[in-house]
Amino acid sequence: MVTEPAQEKDGAQGARPALLARLRSPWSRLTGWLEAREWDEGAVLMLFGLIIGVGTGLGVVAFYHLIDLAYDVFIVWLGGKLGVVEHAIYRPLLTALGLWAAWFLVRRTRVPDGQNVADVQLAVAKRGGRLRARFVGVRTMASAITLGSGGSAGSEGPVAVLGSTIGSVIGRVLRFQQRRVKILVGCGAAAGISAAFNAPFAGAFFALEEVLGTFSVGAFSPVVIASVVGALTVRPFLGLHPAFQIPEYGSIRVLAILLLYPLLGVACGLWSAFYTRLFFAMPAWVKRVRGPEWLRPVLGGLLVGAIVLSSGGLLIGNGHLAIPTRIFGGSAWYFLLAIALAKTAATAITLNSGGSGGVFTPTLFIGAALGGGLGLLANQLLPSFGLHPEAWGLVGMAGLVAGATRAPITAIFMVFEMTDDYGIVLPLMIVSVIAYATVRRLAPHGLYDGWLAQRGEHLAHGADRALMDRIHAREALDRNVATVRPGATLGDVVAVGARTRQTTIPVIEDDRLLVGVITYEELRQVMLDRGDLALVLVAADLAEPTEVVTPRESLRVALRKMNARALDALPVVESEETPRFLGMLSRADVLAAYERELVQEV
Repeated sequence: MVTEPAQEKDGAQGARPALLARLRSPWSRLTGWLEAREWDEGAVLMLFGLIIGVGTGLGVVAFYHLIDLAYDVFIVWLGGKLGVVEHAIYRPLLTALGLWAAWFLVRRTRVPDGQNVADVQLAVAKRGGRLRARFVGVRTMASAITLGSGGSAGSEGPVAVLGSTIGSVIGRVLRFQQRRVKILVGCGAAAGISAAFNAPFAGAFFALEEVLGTFSVGAFSPVVIASVVGALTVRPFLGLHPAFQIPEYGSIRVLAILLLYPLLGVACGLWSAFYTRLFFAMPAWVKRVRGPEWLRPVLGGLLVGAIVLSSGGLLIGNGHLAIPTRIFGGSAWYFLLAIALAKTAATAITLNSGGSGGVFTPTLFIGAALGGGLGLLANQLLPSFGLHPEAWGLVGMAGLVAGATRAPITAIFMVFEMTDDYGIVLPLMIVSVIAYATVRRLAPHGLYDGWLAQRGEHLAHGADRALMDRIHAREALDRNVATVRPGATLGDVVAVGARTRQTTIPVIEDDRLLVGVITYEELRQVMLDRGDLALVLVAADLAEPTEVVTPRESLRVALRKMNARALDALPVVESEETPRFLGMLSRADVLAAYERELVQEV
């Protein structure tokens, strides 16, 4: 009796490799075709970026149809059934039902916490870009239910994760190296954001800035290709227009840019700090609710529904990005600030009481209301400046995104692409940078890295900071290094450089005390600039002082020193007081040690 289930289990396990083999077959033929034409790695990655862009764009269209379906079921159909009940009563009930349904779906299928942009960042940094398609599919459905039923969340998070998963699956089916898989994950994230906002450059920079944490040449081209193709794929379905209607505004005066827009940047930074702190304080408040777990999404939905109704219709939507033009300065300034506060609270409640979705889109909404309200107030107080509240609302969107998500470059490109106005670029840059600098002093984390920090993960530029802190320089340094003595002639130095691939040659004394280093660039300049004098120079004349690393310092500290001085390698010495040379630590050594430790941890 026990053999039949075992046989069924074995059959199920055997079916998976067979399925993967069938999936790999067409891809194998494609890679064979590319190999026969001797395409380089960059061209191959750009081709797969194109494929991922198309697949993600179609996935975005399908996701939006799911949102529409959920809206029709929860709001239109059930709302029609409850027509005898007053609107102010049934709308919060329907939102509560939607949040409960999203929570129940995730709980029933045992989907772990995550499947958001921060989780993609973690997958890139620590899991080789591995994302589980089944879990992401369930979370995408839960997000559609949350958005369609009136929850305050964004559609950009699910589509970015969906695109990242497509890239991850393709890379793993083809058995690509982890480095390639990570780039394909970034391609999917770029295509998702680009398709959702009709903003290709913003999508590309979001993936490079937030997901991959690097602007390397190898990743840039395929990510840009995927982003552009993602936007082009959805345009036949969603149109060529921006994600929402851009209000008209006049020219922005230089005096206002220099004197008043910096104040808007400070305000966006302050609100970003409040927003992120409220968002991460909400889970503790939700856990205090007594009763069964299903009560939390129900109560959260009721609160969100009540907030939506109290907004006078400005917060009501069907799940797609929709920012009414009134938000950009078409109401009283105090009402718009109240709307910003209401959207902030509704988003924190929705995503912490059982709902699923992103945070980027609500952040844009909050920034528009905040900027529009402050623009109206500033215009009333300083009418002679000729301020335009609509422009303040648009710039406020970038400021709050820069502060709350810690992605200033993405924020600037996002709003610029939507407006296509070079006149707004300078205010965008000023407000985004000031908001980013302000919030860093007031809140330790943004919406993405804060989610990771609550789970004990600390990432920086696509790497696990905690892991980088645990590895010391002595574990990664190269002891087999070519060196020269202080009295070595220029010819000796050149001969040593010809025998090694090092770009930095240490100059050490007989007792191995470090005198300085000679780089290839310095050698070249000596040969070009000093002419005949170069023949009488010795290594001590060429050696330049340099920053050093001690064996006990972490790789994170070493990398920070390299980045600050644009160095490719640093000498490792016993101590700064006794600089006895032990070896060299290069960027390649840091990366290799990090990858070794990462494999052992996973």
